[in-house]
Amino acid sequence: MLSSRPYLARALYEWLLDNDNTPYIVVDAEQEGVQVPRQHVQNGQIVLNIAPGAVRDLLIANEGVSFNARFGGQPMHVSVPSTSASRITSRCRSERTGGFICTSVPQRA
Repeated sequence: MLSSRPYLARALYEWLLDNDNTPYIVVDAEQEGVQVPRQHVQNGQIVLNIAPGAVRDLLIANEGVSFNARFGGQPMHVSVPSTSASRITSRCRSERTGGFICTSVPQRA
């Protein structure tokens, strides 16, 4: 059976956008296959804004998340395997979203 994790991530991403919140992805940058701007990694993690205005060519696939973005003016292709994306979250506190600040996508079993 396929993992439900990427399906939940896609749904949560859309839900956050529909509720005017900015979606972020929290990444375990120490995992194999992770391609992120290392200069922004803190304590082995990085939080990336994945809103439409911040990234290009966003793909939330069963295998992982990938997109193009600029960091410090430099273009970069970001690639995050599904096992490295610990959650999708929003930093916006809003009554419209039931007060959710951090919503996690379940870990892979």
